[in-house]
Amino acid sequence: LSTEPSWRTVYMAFDFLKWQREYRKRTVNKVTNSYEKTRGGKLMRTYRNMKPRTEGVLKKKAHLYMGLDLLSKKDFYNWSKESFEFESLFLLWESSGFDKKLSPSIDRIDPSRGYEIGNMRWSTHSHNSANTRRHDG
Repeated sequence: LSTEPSWRTVYMAFDFLKWQREYRKRTVNKVTNSYEKTRGGKLMRTYRNMKPRTEGVLKKKAHLYMGLDLLSKKDFYNWSKESFEFESLFLLWESSGFDKKLSPSIDRIDPSRGYEIGNMRWSTHSHNSANTRRHDG
């Protein structure tokens, strides 16, 4: 019998997440940051930010989001890609050199309802942040 480890053993021993964290530290997340400045990347990051809110992962604001509805990723992408508001705000954000204040952001029209079609609209980050403070009480 061979004493060499099989490829499966070597693969299982490789901690991909650890490697990924270290790689991102070395490269200062350049690849991720570049991707998040594309339409697909912006939608990916926006959805990934919505999901933990509704699952209660963000303890500080769990009372605002936990248990609320979240549409499927596919429905969110389709809704967003068909949205004139998203496209307009994305172009504004892009032309500003990706100013965070102008970044497209999801605003829930009725804060007591979740992320569902008919209760979402695109807004700028600064407008949505001001709106959030009014609802936090």
